[in-house]
Formats: sequence, structure tokens, C-alpha cells
Amino acid sequence: MTIDHESVPRPGRPLPSSRRLATGLLDRPATTAQARSAPPVGRHRRALHSLERTALPAALVLVDSLAVCVGAALTTLATEGRAHSLLGSAAVLPLLLPLNLAGGLYRTRLTLSALDELPALAARAAVATAFAVSLAACLGAWPGGGPATPLRLAAQLALFLLLAACGRALSYHLLRQARRRRPSPVLVLGAGQLGQRVAAVLTERREYGMRPVGFLDPHPVLLADSTRLPVLGGREVLEREIRRHRVHHVLATEGAADETETAAALREAARLGCQVWLVPALREYGAVGGPARDHLWGFPCVRLGRPAMRRHGWAAKRALDITAAAAGLLALAPVLAVCALAVRFDTGPGVLFRQQRTGLDGRVFTVLKFRTLRPSNEHESATRWNISQDHRMGAVGRLLRRSSLDELPQLWNVLCGDMSLVGPRPERPYFVMRFGQVYPEYPDRHRVPVGLTGLAQVNGLRGDTSIEDRARFDNRYIESWSLWQDVKLLLRTAALMLHPDGS
Repeated sequence: MTIDHESVPRPGRPLPSSRRLATGLLDRPATTAQARSAPPVGRHRRALHSLERTALPAALVLVDSLAVCVGAALTTLATEGRAHSLLGSAAVLPLLLPLNLAGGLYRTRLTLSALDELPALAARAAVATAFAVSLAACLGAWPGGGPATPLRLAAQLALFLLLAACGRALSYHLLRQARRRRPSPVLVLGAGQLGQRVAAVLTERREYGMRPVGFLDPHPVLLADSTRLPVLGGREVLEREIRRHRVHHVLATEGAADETETAAALREAARLGCQVWLVPALREYGAVGGPARDHLWGFPCVRLGRPAMRRHGWAAKRALDITAAAAGLLALAPVLAVCALAVRFDTGPGVLFRQQRTGLDGRVFTVLKFRTLRPSNEHESATRWNISQDHRMGAVGRLLRRSSLDELPQLWNVLCGDMSLVGPRPERPYFVMRFGQVYPEYPDRHRVPVGLTGLAQVNGLRGDTSIEDRARFDNRYIESWSLWQDVKLLLRTAALMLHPDGS
């Protein structure tokens, strides 16, 4: 076990001494006229937030659907001189809409531009049309009548892109107007130079729909004389300020006085249901591709995804846990019986070993394992790190540990909901306390349920290996979670069981 005692927090750089010191909650805008001119608080902001979260994606889906149907009808009318049935459109839409959804084309953005989305729309429309043509070839005719000639398909695709671009441009124009009328309050994490510049942009450029209400920074910083926003405090006031101002967006900037506290506040804001944006100081982030890329008046801006347990598909993860655990207990019943008899013969009565472990949100539960060694007392069981080389372990115990068969009873923990098939491995409360004091990222592992196997384990981080590396891999798993990643880790675990390492 390796322990690194380095201090993680890094202080931010102060601004020039000619600037003033923020005074916290009492540092409010100077005039009451400014306060009176602020947008009203309450149902109007919630209505705008609902508009961006639900109405805009629904409007874009409607725009694309109408563009496909109208484009197909006009193309058929021009080439055949008669009205077009909707069967041709129906062959394209079932694939086009999911492709656009997966590509982030129905997601709210800070910078709205129909032209920016045109290449992605064209590529996905071409794929959906090619699929429909292949389907038509199998059926022997293009739905709706008429041959699916290259000219006709190209004309239909061009009409779709023109209509979709116009519909999106109109939708974005209306949304920008709504944003200007009632911008949503936003908290800025980090009161450094970058945070101040971004706050100034949001104040001046109302088309982004965000109105800064203050900075969150754990230490007072020097603010420019032109800055009218207060430093509200550190992470301890985050939940209070989110509820007080009805905040739906939190914008994190690099350069905060304490980056560790800022990272913790960022996770807390996501847990409270806010959409979190990251504005990095390195402008090369603007070259990063993907649907999360955006910008704020030239500042690169990255949308952070939802916490793992709030993402679509987490319910499917739990369903997979229940199904696989129940099937595993039934299918492996003979193996479990043989293991229990072997343990009874090797170590005597009490084939199951019960131990306290720390799970989701730091809650303690009892984990089940086949007994491979009988500890001398409870203190040894709770505080001894590794027993793989203990001379008291018999042949049966060594075999069970090398093959990981001693972990099979934890399928019951999975079925009961204490654990998951995939997740950070649970640790004893004594070591959780020790590691949490040394490694600031270690407690973040408990944001999701613990698991039978995890990303750290399939990368060889088992037994007497670096705790810092384990915490890094576990947090990487949480931040990039997907159902397919769970399936991959289960397959890799099954492969590793064929080559046990005895840890």
C-alpha cells in the first residue's frame, strides 16, 4: 500500500494591488436602481428553464420531422406530378431522430447557430436515407411509390437541410429573445481574473440567458473596481445560494483560490440538479470536439454531463444487477454449495465471513464472503490490510482467493441493493477514514454504489497496490459511466478470472 502525503490545494494568483477586496455577502450592487432593473425572480425563470429543457428539444424534433415530410412531398410532387404519401418519410424518421438525439442536436446550447449544426444534420440525414434505400431494396420498392433515384434522393436531402436549417434558425431566434427578456441566475465558481471576465461577458451579452448573481470562492480575492458582484463564500453556502436564487446553471472557471474546494462544489452543484459548465483557461480546449463543446463570447466552454446516478440508463444498470445476481445465485448454487463444504472442512463452523464495508454516500453495510482465514479478533479483521500471504491460510482459502470464488456470496449483497456488479470496490471504514485524510479524491468514490469489480481492478489495481491510483481509476469510472462500460468491465473481469493473480 502506498500513501502520498502531498498537499493538493494550490492557491490562486492574486490580482494587482490596485483592485479592491471583496467583502462577501455584504458586497452588493451599489445602487437600488440596478436592483430594481434586475429580472423578476420566480415562476418566469422556471418557465424559461423549462422552455430550454423540454420545449426547445420538442420543437427541434418537430422541425426535423416536418422538414423530412415536406421535403419528401415536394420532391415527389416535382418529379411525379402527384402528392406523396408519408410512407417514404416514415422510413427515414425512425433512424434520423435517434441519430440526431445521440449527436446532441436536440440539446440546449449557449451559442445557438443553425449553420453550425448543418454538417452534422447532413451526415445523419444521409445515413438515415441510405438505410431507408437499403430497406426499400429489400422490399422491392421505395415507400410511397416512384423509384429511389440518386437525383431524387439528393433533391430530397437538400430540401430537408434547407427546411431544417430555417426551422432551427427561427426556433433559436425565439429562444434568444426569451433569454434576453428573462435571463436565468447563474453562480460563477472562481473569482479569479478569468471568472471576472466571464461574469462581465454574461452581464453584457444577455443572449446567453445567464445573469451572474455572485462568485463562489472559499477565500476572499481582489476584484476589479468595475465588478459589482459579491463573493458569497465557499462550498458551504452553495446549496443555500442555489435555493435562494433558484439557480439552474453553475459556471466553473479555472483560477479559483482553492481548486480542490471548487471541484467539490462543482460535484455538489451537479448533485443538486444544476447544469454545470466549465470554462478552462487554456483556449486549446476550444478545439475539443463532441456535442459538449460550446463557447461564451469566444471563451471555450464545456458542458459537464449529469452525475452517473442521474443519467438515462442508470435504472437499466440496477435492472441488470438484479437479473444477473438472481441468475448467478441460481446457476452457481452447486458451486456455492461445494465452496461452503470446502470452507467448513478447512476452517470449521461459520463458512460465511461478515465484515463492515463503506458503500454509497458513506453508508456502512455488511459484506458477505466465504471465510478463507479465521482472524484472531475483530480488531485484526477491521484493520489488517492484506492477508494473501498469511501463513495461517489453508489450501482451500488460497484456492478461493486466487480464483475469486470467495467473493461469490456478494451476489446476495448485489441483489439486496448494497452493492452493484460494477463499481468501486468497498473498503472497511477504518481504511476509508485513513485514505480520505491522505487522498482528497478518495471520498469521491462513494458517489455511486460499490461493486464486485471495477475499472481499477481490471487494470491490475488489487491487493497491495497504489491507493491513489485506485481512487483515480474509480473516479474516472464514475465520471465516464455508461451501461456499455459496465458490460465491458464484466467481460474483462470474466477474462481475468481465467488468469488469477492471487491478490
